[in-house]
Amino acid sequence: MAEYNKIPLVVIAGPTASGKTKLAVDICKKLNGEVVSADSMQIYKGMNIATAKPTLDEMHGIKHHMIDFLETDKKYSVAQYCEQATKCIEKIHQKGKLPVLAGGTGLYINSLVENIQFVESKTDYSLREKLREKADSQGAQVLLDELDKIDKETARNLHPNNLGRIIRALEIYYTTGITMSEQLEKSRRHPSPYNVCMLFLTFKDRQVLYDRINKRVDIMLEKGLVEEARGFIQLSSKNTARQAIGYKELVPYFNDGASLEDCTEKLKRETRRYAKRQLTWFNRNPDMKKIYVDEMTEYDYKEILDESIEVILKTLN
Repeated sequence: MAEYNKIPLVVIAGPTASGKTKLAVDICKKLNGEVVSADSMQIYKGMNIATAKPTLDEMHGIKHHMIDFLETDKKYSVAQYCEQATKCIEKIHQKGKLPVLAGGTGLYINSLVENIQFVESKTDYSLREKLREKADSQGAQVLLDELDKIDKETARNLHPNNLGRIIRALEIYYTTGITMSEQLEKSRRHPSPYNVCMLFLTFKDRQVLYDRINKRVDIMLEKGLVEEARGFIQLSSKNTARQAIGYKELVPYFNDGASLEDCTEKLKRETRRYAKRQLTWFNRNPDMKKIYVDEMTEYDYKEILDESIEVILKTLN
């Protein structure tokens, strides 16, 4: 597909607490755009504080797509995300506006931008349940080690917390004889429909990011994270929300008498670890234009915005 026929698309990627939401909104205000979320947890209804879902005030009148539309007892695949997000991007483009994809779920971003074609495969519920029971009794790491023996590439990109994707990768192999990485390689033969400018908010000094994360958790607690978490923890143990960072760390506080202080420290630690995994994921993408948040003059946000606009205009025009 010729470049001039492709849909212009801005991607704002980065770890949690790096400022993606604000930057995406301000880019949309400057360049007449709309935001398409690339966050695997913000899709769920009610999960507002823990996922740092943008409020109406934070949106500043900019339309946001792909957030707050799914019940927490529903499963949602990468393939479903790509199908719906693609339609959103096309509609935004047809209105003469600039689609701005913003979020920290690397698998969503890569699959969408690279136009991954997902292979239809049979769902084996019996196998899936056996694998889940194995994870419950022996730990998710056992399944990840099992996957590593048959599909090292996929296993390398997953964390034990991503139990659903680990199980799906094993299920695909055991039902088709083809690994998920092999399927992805075949699916990449379709060209991307996008002319993409990919911005990656990152930090030379990781401690600056970690301090921002710690502060964000404190703010979440002030906003009512504990009460929000309590409501989801009381739901079924298989409810997706219970597995989200921000909720599962508080389970010992509700059920086992652990102190809120200890649970808060664990939440901060797990969020920092998640941010580290996000940085590792995006650092592997050579097409990402890095913008070092902590190198701006006294962390001057205007510099970040100005540099981002300059890069976008040079790339897309």
